[in-house]
Amino acid sequence: MSYRVIQWATGATGTYALRSVIQHPDMELVGLYVYNREKNGFDAGEFCRLEPIGVKATNDIETIMDMDADAVLYMPLPSARINEDPDFDVKIICRLLESGKNIITTVGYLYPKAYGPEIVKRLESACIAGNASFHGTGANPGFLSDLLPLTLSSMSARIDRVYALESSVFDFYPSPKVVLEMMQFGADPKDFKGLNGKYGSWLSGLFIESIHMIADGLMVRLEEIKSSVDFELAEQPVDIAAGSIEAGTIVAQRWKWEGIVEGVSFIILEVIYRAIRDCASHWSKPNFKVHVEGRPNILIDLGEEWLSNALLATASHAVNAVPYVCEAAPGIRTFLDLPVMTGRQVARPKKS
Repeated sequence: MSYRVIQWATGATGTYALRSVIQHPDMELVGLYVYNREKNGFDAGEFCRLEPIGVKATNDIETIMDMDADAVLYMPLPSARINEDPDFDVKIICRLLESGKNIITTVGYLYPKAYGPEIVKRLESACIAGNASFHGTGANPGFLSDLLPLTLSSMSARIDRVYALESSVFDFYPSPKVVLEMMQFGADPKDFKGLNGKYGSWLSGLFIESIHMIADGLMVRLEEIKSSVDFELAEQPVDIAAGSIEAGTIVAQRWKWEGIVEGVSFIILEVIYRAIRDCASHWSKPNFKVHVEGRPNILIDLGEEWLSNALLATASHAVNAVPYVCEAAPGIRTFLDLPVMTGRQVARPKKS
């Protein structure tokens, strides 16, 4: 079966997804939405350095709404952190669902229940109206801090605590908009809004979704979720791919979320972001790991190099979800609802 797919947005992750769809044997690209008016009319192949395929980019939302497609890969920068209307993404997603298109997105909403019954009702109502399904995915959250711990838990006789860590360095990432503006690296500490800022509240929302999903997957009752953030300042000026970090400005951040069950921290998700490698040495070094404490004790220490390209992985996680979401019953479909997903039709055995 061939799935007719629309790609929404052509940022770094969206472009990876676009190429994957074009080259996928079971998918046909039928539409491409772009935000930049200057990209309007360009052939989709040009965005990922492929031959023209005859699908032209458009920045007309109504054109996309009217298209006949099985799925939309919705991959813009999240409105919750860049748009004056933080509800913009939900509004667009609901319209797409109502038009009969299944949605896979990387903007969040991996577990919409975390945002309360109103969001769930809007998404479910749109799914019913369009006989469509909705799925949020990613790399972290979307795999490391939720899907992987839940998968490991199937080997447990008793679980005492769940812990996931991401400790990343962003010196290579070339986007000033993401690294300097959104993440606030290089910001004066008095201007850092932390959990109360647009970026912090959006980021916190994502990991709180993961905590809710883990709790429901393990059938435990969350009493509360505690959130915290710390930062470190640069000792001297430094240049990174996204720009300059001045001395005395923010160079590292540590975010932490704790799901409290029966009065103890049962689910702990920790994320450490550094603008440069050699800073905040008292925090965990660059690494990724998941620890399901209990009987037996399960620890996966993935190391810093576990994933060569997180943006490609994020895009692939979304593209590979297309057949599963299209085949699912209408409604919000999280990792708790869908079967084990694999990379269908992407195996390319390497000949020596």
